[in-house]
Amino acid sequence: MRQIEFLLNEYGESHKNKTNILIHAIAVPAIYFVTLALVWSIPTITFMDYFDITWAHIIVIPTLYYYFRLSGPIGAAMTVLSILSFFGIKLLIALDISVWQFSIALFVVMWILQFVGHNIEGKKPSFLKDLQFLLVGPAWWWVHWLKRLNIHY
Repeated sequence: MRQIEFLLNEYGESHKNKTNILIHAIAVPAIYFVTLALVWSIPTITFMDYFDITWAHIIVIPTLYYYFRLSGPIGAAMTVLSILSFFGIKLLIALDISVWQFSIALFVVMWILQFVGHNIEGKKPSFLKDLQFLLVGPAWWWVHWLKRLNIHY
C-alpha cells in the first residue's frame, strides 16, 4: 500500500459521520488558508520586502514538496489551494481588512467547528495521534474532489 493510501485510510477512520465530513469540507481548506495568512502576517526582513516574498511563500515550498511526494495530483491540487489562498490574502488586503485579525478569528471558529465535528463523530482528531495528519487533512479533502473528477490520486 502506498503511503498516501495508508495516511488517507488512517485519517478516514475518524471522519465517517456525514456531519463531521461536511464540517471538515468547510473547515479544512479554511484552516489551510488562515494558516498561510497568519504566516503571511509575520514581518519580513528588508531584502524580502524588495522581492515581495513573505514567510508564507517560503513555508509553502516544503509544504507543497510534501504533498507532491505523497501524490502528484494531490500536490497539484494543493498548489491550486495555495494560489487561491494567496489571492484570498491579497483580497483581504485590498478590502483593507486586517489579515492577521481576520485569520485569528476564522482560525478559532474553524477549529471549534472541527472539534464539534469530532464530538459528533465520537472519535478524537487524527492529529492527536500524529501531527502529520494536520497536513493529511487537506489531502483527504482534495481526494473527494479528485474522485468526482475521475482523477486517480
